[in-house]
Amino acid sequence: MHLFRSSSYEIRPDGEGGSLPRIQGIRWTPLLDSESSLDYGHSLTQASSEKIWRAGKVLFIHLTSTHPTLIRDHKHHLRHHRQCCSGKELVDWLLSAGLAIQTRSQAVGICQVLVDGGVLTHVKQEWHFQDKDSQFYRFAELELSPEPSAGLRDAEELLEALAFLAQLGPDALLTMALRKPPAQRTEDELELIFEELLHIKAVAHLSNSVKRELASVLMFESHPRAGTVLFSQGDKGTSWYIIWKGSVNVVTHGKGLVATLHEGDDFGQLALVNDAPRAATIILREDNCHFLRVDKQDFNHILKDVEANTMRLKEHGKVVLVLQKNFQGGSSQQPAARSSRYFVVAGTPEKILEHLLEFMRLDATLYDPMDTLLGDFLLTYTVFMPTSQLCRALLHHFRAEPLEGSEQEKASYTLLKRRKILRLVSQWVLLYGRLLQGDRSTTALLQNLADLASRDPRLGGMVQEQVQERRWPRTLENGDGSVSPQPKARSSGTWFPSQEEAPGNSSCALRAQDRVPYEVYRADHSCLLTVLPVTASVRDVLRSLRPRLGRHRDHVLVKVNSAGDKVGLQLDAVGVFTALGLNERLFAVSVEELGSLTPHPEQLGPQVGSSETLDLISSKDLASHLTDYDWNLFKSIHQVEMIHYIVGPQTFHDVTTANLERVMRRFNELQYWVATELCLCPEVGRRAQLLRKFIKLAAHLKEQKNLNSFFAVMFGVSNTAVSRLAKTWERLPHKIRKLHSALERMLDPSWNHRVYRLAVAKLSPPIIPFVPLLLKDMTFIHEGNRTLAENLINFEKMHMMAKTVRVLQRCRGHAHAPLSPLRNRSPHRPEDPKAIRISTCSEQSLSVRSPVSTWAYLQHLRAIDRQQELLRLSHGLEP
Repeated sequence: MHLFRSSSYEIRPDGEGGSLPRIQGIRWTPLLDSESSLDYGHSLTQASSEKIWRAGKVLFIHLTSTHPTLIRDHKHHLRHHRQCCSGKELVDWLLSAGLAIQTRSQAVGICQVLVDGGVLTHVKQEWHFQDKDSQFYRFAELELSPEPSAGLRDAEELLEALAFLAQLGPDALLTMALRKPPAQRTEDELELIFEELLHIKAVAHLSNSVKRELASVLMFESHPRAGTVLFSQGDKGTSWYIIWKGSVNVVTHGKGLVATLHEGDDFGQLALVNDAPRAATIILREDNCHFLRVDKQDFNHILKDVEANTMRLKEHGKVVLVLQKNFQGGSSQQPAARSSRYFVVAGTPEKILEHLLEFMRLDATLYDPMDTLLGDFLLTYTVFMPTSQLCRALLHHFRAEPLEGSEQEKASYTLLKRRKILRLVSQWVLLYGRLLQGDRSTTALLQNLADLASRDPRLGGMVQEQVQERRWPRTLENGDGSVSPQPKARSSGTWFPSQEEAPGNSSCALRAQDRVPYEVYRADHSCLLTVLPVTASVRDVLRSLRPRLGRHRDHVLVKVNSAGDKVGLQLDAVGVFTALGLNERLFAVSVEELGSLTPHPEQLGPQVGSSETLDLISSKDLASHLTDYDWNLFKSIHQVEMIHYIVGPQTFHDVTTANLERVMRRFNELQYWVATELCLCPEVGRRAQLLRKFIKLAAHLKEQKNLNSFFAVMFGVSNTAVSRLAKTWERLPHKIRKLHSALERMLDPSWNHRVYRLAVAKLSPPIIPFVPLLLKDMTFIHEGNRTLAENLINFEKMHMMAKTVRVLQRCRGHAHAPLSPLRNRSPHRPEDPKAIRISTCSEQSLSVRSPVSTWAYLQHLRAIDRQQELLRLSHGLEP
């Protein structure tokens, strides 16, 4: 019996009413399955103890059959321990047994799961597994001993058991670290807790330094039964609580239930701050609730400690810059802006820039992992500082001279600051490239700096060095897959690459000034075509169409989806065509025509599937073509597009997020295409073969590190309309069903998608990451942290946003490395679109189907995006 699961992760790129873009999370509806090896979305404490026991038994049988001498009698400190092994021996065996366990931490996590599950016990009944020669552990031997008829389990079952235990391992290690007394936590454990705090809503507004302090004092507290009273109204406040798992009810005298708090929420802080009695009673709403607790003494200590290490610089009686001291020490060292002994927490834009110029090095780079202030500033400055303001400030600093000191000291200081400004501008151009060319203030600044630098031979020499640096081979990307240059002197145009230097592989990227065709429909479904800039406004679109629409009536531009929902667009809205979602169209209609407006037939999706076409393409070739196509889209995203998209188009009028929107639209298109093809395949045997192909496609995408399309295909397979097709799933070979279960582990959303995050951390670039999760992280940072605090820029927020954006740069670290077997093939030949559509529907053998035809088919995927229609088709296939 198949484990039915329903999941969707639809991205809607358009905000409504000026709101932030909406990103829907995954909705999971797990049902029981006797064959499944994992309870998805469950933490260690939720996972079935029976499954942990069964996995431990498989591991024990393999251990005793391959290494029978590992479990033996030991003597340590005059004590005899019968039939056990040391923690170090067990970890060494897991690493050397060829079981795909890659690190000691991973092996320790597996052992901790076995200890928590009672499969493995310490000889002194300690709950903390230790990777040491002096710590001894026994398997629950009587219960684990195999039956006389049982032989060695096959390798597939063993790997399945290990994968299950390995997935639970990180949660077990984190819980173990939290249960340890704070003084006993190692640097690695403190870092693990800190990383967890980065994704908890209740502490999102706190600075990273406070989160690190919290990591060293947080205590784990759990309660097994719903209805337990954590504390009562009127009690003395002794602790602050964060809900790590579960939910609680908030009850007050006279009013009864006033609120319900869930995972990520907190309570109890007010009583500590005000030193007042508890204002409400907290009652557990469900069984097995877990909390992170901060006691009052530690809470007050953190407040005092942070204040003692904070420096506030004032001008005219007002704070203009807030700095905090860096805390040194091992792996827990703050990976934030370390341009000095202090890192920037908040400040006015001018003071943050002044601090950057004061302490930046002459060799500072955008992606220095130890000193991120320059990169943080350049990636995020548009959030809090218009480009024109930055240009004026840089030119002012370049021309300014100190008022105090000897002539030699003044000259030396001025030269150093000007060299730093040239370095900053060169890195600025390196990051933004031609995105800066259309801005008048930037062009004027570059021209002025080039002229001023040319008059000073000391600066001119530096500029020439920058020019030479530009000509060296680079692997650093400009966000769209291209390489931006360093500046030349004498002309603002030479700061940018010439036509000869412009790379050929960036032609896929859309820029704000690029002109693209806009398809706009009338009420009678006839199409009007006009060519306008990517950032054209609705007013521009209507003005260009007015001669063909007729001047006797006023028209409005409306966005219509496949369900017939209409959204009127404001005249000042920009980039509306590239922001269209899957199966959305633009209509230019009069007010009278608005009521009778219906979707274009093409928006409704196909009526017949293309399984015959898919039969001619192997799943591996399909994955390779998808990866090749997706890589071109992914490398076209400029890093700052993520920031512009999340902060909102209402803030940025002259930039485009079209490249990011294309990737998101492709994600939706791919997942609905998978569900559509399966729901349009009428014969159950053929449908099972198609389902098998899609599962194998997902496996190949994962192997090729195309995780964005991997998630899209897996979500398509897990769509409710597909997962309910029991007869289809039953026809899958057992091996394919187990492959599907293994692939689904990556989709586990629990603990903020930790399984996925740990897997990606182990991959080397190039990678196409799960882009919707990056946007979810950015949204979490943006909504959970104010940009302005007490009229100062919250630069801690900028640190966090820049860190997330840098994931793009890391994933594209080797931009030209092959990502799929097709990366080295010659470019696709252009063909007539009609001929392409005909060729992709023809019945040809796989051997004669050209890569161009497959490429064209994947560029024009057709899908039904109305869930109600997919469910109707599904019920028609299997009532």
